[in-house]
Amino acid sequence: MSQGIVSGLENLIDKALKMGASYADIHYQCYDHELITVENKTLKSYSSRRLSGLGIRVIVNKALGYASTSDLKETGLEEALKSAIKIARSMKSEKKGFAETEVIKSEIRLSIKTDPFDVSPEEKVSITMDANKAAWISDEIKSAITRLGLSKNFRHFISSEGSEVSVETSLIGLGHESVAKVNGVMERVPYSESRCAGFEFIRSKNWSSFASDLSELAIDAAGSKTPPPGTYTVVVDPNVVGLLLHEAFGHASEGDLVSSGESVLHGKLGMQVASELVTIIDEGIVEGGYFYPFDDEGVQKGRTVIVENGVLKGYIHDRESALYFNAEPTGNGRAQDFENQPIVRQTNYYMQPRDYTFEELIEDIDFGIYVRGMGGTGGQVEVGMGTFTFGVGPSKIIRKGELAETVRGVVISGMILDTLKTIDAVGRDLMMRTSVFGGCGKMGQSVPVGFGGPHVRVRKMTVGGR
Repeated sequence: MSQGIVSGLENLIDKALKMGASYADIHYQCYDHELITVENKTLKSYSSRRLSGLGIRVIVNKALGYASTSDLKETGLEEALKSAIKIARSMKSEKKGFAETEVIKSEIRLSIKTDPFDVSPEEKVSITMDANKAAWISDEIKSAITRLGLSKNFRHFISSEGSEVSVETSLIGLGHESVAKVNGVMERVPYSESRCAGFEFIRSKNWSSFASDLSELAIDAAGSKTPPPGTYTVVVDPNVVGLLLHEAFGHASEGDLVSSGESVLHGKLGMQVASELVTIIDEGIVEGGYFYPFDDEGVQKGRTVIVENGVLKGYIHDRESALYFNAEPTGNGRAQDFENQPIVRQTNYYMQPRDYTFEELIEDIDFGIYVRGMGGTGGQVEVGMGTFTFGVGPSKIIRKGELAETVRGVVISGMILDTLKTIDAVGRDLMMRTSVFGGCGKMGQSVPVGFGGPHVRVRKMTVGGR
């Protein structure tokens, strides 16, 4: 970011105050993204784009105004500021402002070895093509799609309170989907691995084995039966634990949804909402998750304890939500890009591990299911009711304390608070995931997140065929 742009932003803040704003902040962003897609051994697309611009947020007479622009010339910046001021003056004075937060000056860049945008297109295409070709392990594979995605996101925040924060993050990953057909039955198994890292992450993995393993799983699943529907003791893998927590519990802990009464956690502070073995964290920097040391309001994102030993301790907040609850901002004010205002969003949401080994989790289960996330197809939740339904990946029957045959088409459903209360053992492992291929959606905005946890044992969960 040039010194000229920095000084221009400082001048813009000064102008906002002179025009009657009691508060002003600016979110500048430069975002680069590439996506390579290979389908059935053929290069289908290679796309790249750059997005840059800034958003200006002001408070005038306790009303909020926001405007954005990709025109970074002086005239463009001034027009955006005038628009933000005009919008604030046209609004009713509904906003009381923002909760106080520490004034911070910081510049952080994710440490990487190889900038992914310095790597040749030929190498990127070659890796993606080789992985796709490796997926064709037998005639039972009918389709294979492989994607390589990479992004670099630079954000600079400055406010009239004196905060100035810069963060640069690189996110890269490879995703693959194999479709198999066995005895007339088809099964699709998608999965991806991403990391906040440089291109060294891609070079460190054997993506051909990654793709061929997914093909083997698709063939195994297509030739397997679905489990009889019912309520089982299940062991849930970290992928599914993270997905459940993020979708069914994490959104319910977002302060804006709680304050509006839309959350199943409304009014439950200090209450037991899960087994005493369950501790749930939202944290800005976690190995394997999304690198997020500061939010888009310049607030440091540390470690926020949502649930401790089963008791609901707090919610996650942006500055506006924190003011409503008379709480500290938790660094969860996030915007999809400079064109959008920050809203309350999760960062890296996970369950804290305990001390069980995987063998100990399954050893006393006479008949149950090991629920796995690889190959999962998503689902739906109702935050106000706390219900969830998810299609997970090909899973395993647990019989007499041992993993047995594969089952396909598994769907899990239930009430998230009831499910968390029936957890009676938590594993010692912790796995976090993030993705360059998509993010968490809310109010029309999508942001990258991290989620995960250990293996856990749930004594009662409803399982059925897809």
